This record gives sequence, C-alpha cells and structure tokens, in this order.
Amino acid sequence: MGSTIELPADSPDLHLSHQPTPEECTQIWSATAASWKDSLTLPEYLAESQYLTTVPLARDGGMNRWVLVNQKLSPGQRQFFCSCESFQKRALASDERGNVKESIVQGIASVFCPPEYRGRGYGTRLMKELANVLQRGWPPEDGQKSIGSVLYSDIGKRYYTRLGWLPNRRNGHFVFPPVKMEKKSALLAHLIPESEVEELCLRDEVMVRKAMATPSPSTTQKRVVILPDLDHMLWHIRKEDFATDHIFGKKAEAKGAIAGSPGKQVWALWVRRYYNHPHHPCEEEGGNVLYILRLVVEGDSTANKPREAQSPLTSTDAYAGQAAALQAVLQVAQAEAVAWRLDHVHLWEPSPLVRSLLGQSDLDATWVERHENNIASALWFMDGGNTVEEDPVWINNEYYAWC
Repeated sequence: MGSTIELPADSPDLHLSHQPTPEECTQIWSATAASWKDSLTLPEYLAESQYLTTVPLARDGGMNRWVLVNQKLSPGQRQFFCSCESFQKRALASDERGNVKESIVQGIASVFCPPEYRGRGYGTRLMKELANVLQRGWPPEDGQKSIGSVLYSDIGKRYYTRLGWLPNRRNGHFVFPPVKMEKKSALLAHLIPESEVEELCLRDEVMVRKAMATPSPSTTQKRVVILPDLDHMLWHIRKEDFATDHIFGKKAEAKGAIAGSPGKQVWALWVRRYYNHPHHPCEEEGGNVLYILRLVVEGDSTANKPREAQSPLTSTDAYAGQAAALQAVLQVAQAEAVAWRLDHVHLWEPSPLVRSLLGQSDLDATWVERHENNIASALWFMDGGNTVEEDPVWINNEYYAWC
C-alpha cells in the first residue's frame, strides 16, 4: 500500500478509477479474503480471484473492477477507500405488446469498504459515481447502453434502497435437506455433464424469448429478464470447479439432472458452494449449499412471466408427467448434496406451477423469505440516462443471475 491521506467522502479529490493495477487487485483481494474466501486458504483465494477474471462472463471485458481512490496519487501509491466489480449481462426487455429489445444489465458485485473506512460515506460515494458511469453507457465505445444495474445485498434492504437500488418484489427460496438417492429417481433422471449444458441453455433461451414476445395486456410495466445463458452457468461452474479441486482433488461431473419425455422434460442446472471446509463444518455459518442455478419445466404456462401478476393454479392434473420428472430431478439434487457433503439444496423463486407441484410432493421443502442476505435489488435507467418512472418487472430472479 502507498501513501495514506485521509479524505472526506465528499472530497473533489476522490475519483472512481477503472481497472486497478494487478498489485492493487491483490491488495483488494487480500482485504476481502476474511469475508469471502469461504473454505479456501488465503493463497488459494488469491489464485481463485485471479482465475475468475479469465472465465466466461468475466473475460474479454465482461467484468470490470472499480476503486474509489485519491486521484492526486498514482497507481501503486494510493490506498483504496472502497471497491467493487461490475459484470455485463445479456438481457431482454419487453413491453406490454411483446416488443422485445436486446439489452444489457450491469451486475454489481463485491462491494467492499476496508473496516477502517466504514461508516464514513465512501461506499455511498462509490455507488453514486458508478451509477452515473453506467447510466451514461459503459463501456463508452460499446455503443449499447445498459438498461439498469442489479446487485445482491447482504446487508439488508435499507442501505441500497436509499441509493436507488430497490429490492425485488420477491426474495425467497425453497430449502431441501440432503437425502440419499432413491432407485426410482436414479432410473428416471439423467445426470447432465458439462458437455450438455450449452444445448440446454439454448433450448431454455428459445422458451424465454417466446414468453417475452407474448403480449402482457394486464400490465403497462416493462419486463426485464437476464438471460440464463451458457456464460452465466460457466461462471458459477468454474468457481465450483476451483473449490472442489482444492477440497477434494477432483471436479464434479454432474452439473445438473434432467428427466421426462420430450416436450414435458424437467431439468435443473446446479452449483456447489462451500462456505466452510466440509472437514471442519461450522453450523453457525448456515452450512454449505447446492444451489439450483436454473430450473426449467417444459410446458409450464406460468414460467418466464411476472410471478405477482399470475392467478393461482386451480389444477395441476395436466402436469402429471412434469410432476414426476420434477420430483426425480430434485431427488437427484438431494443425493448430490449427500455425495458432495453439502448441508442444503436451495431453489430460488420457482414458477407458480413448480410451487404448486412442490406443495403436493413429499420432498420436505421449506420456504424461506430472505430479509438480510442475497436481496436482489435493481436500479433501472431510461434512454435519457435518468432513472425510470415505473420499475420494470424483473423476470426469473434465480440463482444463475447472482454475482
């Protein structure tokens, strides 16, 4: 670290700098390790942080790093008062008539203020300056302006709300316990290797695009969806691969499971997250989790639509095939949790149909509303660069979009 010069948060000498030097990145990662290294050692976490800049979603300018610094000091001589990252995410925006526009949503992640600078307004300064940069269009030479930015707050709803990032209408998930594989589920479901993930993402995107192009006359609000594409899945998968390789000396072959007949298939793509080393569990931290990145149910008329605008299902009899396939897929996920020493399976914001089917199943699912952690929040922009008058509806607030 270079010179330490105290500056108030409203100082004109504070500057939001893009792409800190490699040495500064190492300094930032070393500072964040206590909060985010999970089960890794410090050297492993530093290696992982560098590695994750080279994987899909992050590479080729997809991820950008930002630091709030004293602009009078040169790189290598300046301390950072606050830092974060942003990811460019492919998205679709649609109006009530079903007019679809290709878009970009910026995902903000890893907002961090060193302990000695907390409570002094540096985080607020960084977020306001970053919002201005993203609203003007980032990257400048790209030509395509972002329609908004999203983040996942681990400090509740109040802080980011007052900065303009409003909590999503829903922030909840189902929790399933680990359970050993049932023979019937093993016969019904097929494990998904990484080589099959791309084809499933493409099939999924076709269904998402069709739903977004369907008129929605019951509301005047625009709809926005972050596409569940291969880059999103691979970012999570590569993070998992790094962790499992260091913990177990191997990578998991199954990236999900699929079951059912064509046209009525159900599949889930998932990722393993080790907050604590499985050989040294710490129940206080809530355990390690198998997250369902994306759950797809073919023929689900309630999928890829605003959740709150839909009427409750009166009958699920027509979905008997999907119900059996859904149960098989989720039971495989529970078995994977057992095999990989995970404490829970989490499924974020499933469709109304899936919620109904789970209510009729014997999967022992528990619904959890999130109020402090992983609060999906969004700041939406207008073409003119200001915030919108009425927020769009965020479709498919599932774990694949988390960053």
